[in-house]
Amino acid sequence: MNFMKDRIEKGIKEFNNLRAPEANASLISFRGKILKVKFTGPFCLGCGIYDYFEDLKVFLEEQKVKTKIESVREIEDGFIVKFKVIE
Repeated sequence: MNFMKDRIEKGIKEFNNLRAPEANASLISFRGKILKVKFTGPFCLGCGIYDYFEDLKVFLEEQKVKTKIESVREIEDGFIVKFKVIE
């Protein structure tokens, strides 16, 4: 499972390299096939906040980690997004 976590972290790093400071992603947890990612930043809300979450999916797919969004929860300083790794 470490190779999967390494791929996830690399995908998140690539996302941050291209989207920060407007949006930053950080891995909260990765257990089983579920990963939780915290998104923070000033965001371009007019662009559609879900676009950032979908962008991370693309970066993860480039690392051979295919996911789908399970849930999105707004928090005080951003969003917690739960992704499910799919085969």
